[in-house]
Amino acid sequence: MAIEVRIPTILRPYTKDQKTVEAQGASLALIINDLDANFAGMGERLLEDGALRRFINIYINDEDVRFLGGLEAPVKDGDSITILPAVAGG
Repeated sequence: MAIEVRIPTILRPYTKDQKTVEAQGASLALIINDLDANFAGMGERLLEDGALRRFINIYINDEDVRFLGGLEAPVKDGDSITILPAVAGG
């Protein structure tokens, strides 16, 4: 089962400038593991101490994963994942 993952501009150097990539896994944690295996460095950009980084927002089908179970959020065939770094300004 391949899941489409949308990559933000700031992380595209890790995916050779691809806007979308495919990853395998039945949970967000497994998707991130697959991303890191195929695109070295992605895991450490998304995770810190085994949890999602504070300023990284990830959505499965437009739903924030923090409300879907975090890293254990289930993912199924046909889902899409969007990674968005939080942006602050004044």
